Amino acid sequence: MVNRFRALLTAVSALVTLGTVAVAPSQASVAAAPVSVTFAAAEDVFVSQAEPTKNFATATWLSVCGSDCGSSATGERMALVRFKVTGIPKDAGDVKVTLDVISARTTDTTISALPLTGSWTESATTWMTRPAVSGSAVASHTGFTAEATAKLDVSSAVKGDGTYAFALTGTSSTATVLMSSRESGNRGPKLTITYTKAADADEQTGGPLPFTLAGTASLRASGKMVFAHYFTPYPVSLDNAAPENDYYARNYLKPEGESGKHAAYGGLLRDRPLGRDPISGDYALADLKTEVNQAIAAGLDGFIVDILSLTSANWTRVQNLIKAAEAVDPGFKIMLMPDTNALASVDSATLATALAQLAASKSVYRLADNRLVVAPFKAEGHTAAWWSDWMKTMETAHGIKVALVPCFLNFNNNRDAFASISYGFSNWGNRSPAANANLTANITTAHGMGKIWMQPVSIQDERPNQGIFDEAGNTENLRASWKGAIDGKADWVQLTTWNDYSENTQFAPSRNAGWTYLDINAYYLTCYKLGCPKITKDVAYLTHRVQPVAATPTYAQTKLMNLRSGSTAARDTVEVLSMLTAAGKVSVTIGGTTQTYDAPAGVSAKTLPLKVGSVSATVTRNSATVAKVASPYTVTATPYVQDLHYRAVSSAR
Repeated sequence: MVNRFRALLTAVSALVTLGTVAVAPSQASVAAAPVSVTFAAAEDVFVSQAEPTKNFATATWLSVCGSDCGSSATGERMALVRFKVTGIPKDAGDVKVTLDVISARTTDTTISALPLTGSWTESATTWMTRPAVSGSAVASHTGFTAEATAKLDVSSAVKGDGTYAFALTGTSSTATVLMSSRESGNRGPKLTITYTKAADADEQTGGPLPFTLAGTASLRASGKMVFAHYFTPYPVSLDNAAPENDYYARNYLKPEGESGKHAAYGGLLRDRPLGRDPISGDYALADLKTEVNQAIAAGLDGFIVDILSLTSANWTRVQNLIKAAEAVDPGFKIMLMPDTNALASVDSATLATALAQLAASKSVYRLADNRLVVAPFKAEGHTAAWWSDWMKTMETAHGIKVALVPCFLNFNNNRDAFASISYGFSNWGNRSPAANANLTANITTAHGMGKIWMQPVSIQDERPNQGIFDEAGNTENLRASWKGAIDGKADWVQLTTWNDYSENTQFAPSRNAGWTYLDINAYYLTCYKLGCPKITKDVAYLTHRVQPVAATPTYAQTKLMNLRSGSTAARDTVEVLSMLTAAGKVSVTIGGTTQTYDAPAGVSAKTLPLKVGSVSATVTRNSATVAKVASPYTVTATPYVQDLHYRAVSSAR
């Protein structure tokens, strides 16, 4: 498989990062393996000329028959089916699409599939209100056997992601009876799309990951969704300037930035997005496309965009993020998250109008039944009754049904009040191993209430401007929160966050971590979606802070971060997270002192005391070095400002 991480590095080679990025030469391509994805009918119904005003939406069968069906000159029956196709890559090749139906009877009959373009719903359509059928058949099939699947090749009518509807017609006086989606056993009509994707077939063992990351279609077909929380105040660039002197460098990373407003806590940020040189054209949209590509390369299904305003630059970024997803890959979805903290003064009708505007895009996330997914942040900022009225406004004023997935700050205090109006639940979650020790309880509760659960997965959390931090324990919190999602069988995952640099929770490629956290995350994302992959390359990841927790900054910083109540105890450690093809010996040098230990095959983590100086690690096997990593971040006892953000480095980058 082509390593999409490497491909993206080539595509955005203008990005600037610390350290050296080593890119091994590509290996030869092998024959592309076919990918097959199946979509169940979103709606299906048949109509009967003999009963022109009757709706058959509750029938467990679909009947197709000619005009003289049952020896009646007005006995024609026609079936209507609709499918919603998502996740098919634009570069898919050798595409074949079949409309698959299971027969309830054995008949020597012929049915044909014709494209439908008119509007209809299974719950309201009758012979009298059926959409007009025009044009010629795109596929036909003759001969049906009870309980067997018949396939109609509709490849010419399906062009990637989108909604497709077909009329199934016949000419015989004998009815062809097919299973509908209401038949037990998931035996209704399906659309099966088989294709090859060259980027999924080129085996790359020399890339930065310790395993072969599955292709986009395979990951999306798992049914489990992984989104990253997108925070609009921190795009790749705020002013299109060179990274050494852009807005981040001048104002957010320096205590005296923005006229000294952040001086008390040593500057607003401790990390930033990977920098890039100035670019021409619409740089803001181009940067958002880069971030969409980065997320796709890391195996993500979409972003959950935090809607902080309906008028400002943040609102423009929400709109542009959706445009970027449309342009890059409409299968990459944007979930809408109105933020009740920021939108507290916005009334229900105004919010409905704004979200309806966004919902017009095919990149905005909807369920298979076309309900718009809305996941308000701090949903308890409004009452359940307020949200219920808002959902009614969305439907009556804008024709949009909503699947509400409230993201609570306190799930247990609010779940019962919201249960009757919610499709699922989520919470914002915690950022330390101690606070993430029993994550399956919430998932079990939500499932017991008949709701889906979206599990927060996080790396760390340090907030200079709020004077608080969580102890993540190097990558322990990341691994613990993924374990909860996997063990609890969470339906969706929200990575918290993609790019909230003011809280230092970012997964996005950044100055302090490069791609390392996304690389590690890709392994656990694969475990969650497809089962843990085989380790095919030896890789070691180093994480550490650049100061002891108790170190005093030399800058006259008056507001320091203190440990959050309930967090894991603060610690000063270097961690080596190893992913090895076989057991090896790991030598770790910290501040000039070397310690050695034996690491097993597979995934393991080892922590050692943090010391002032440089940090590096080497993995050997049979006296040969198989992985080596040196951190470019020196540990000091006298930091300029308090900086508790964990740095991360990979031996494979």
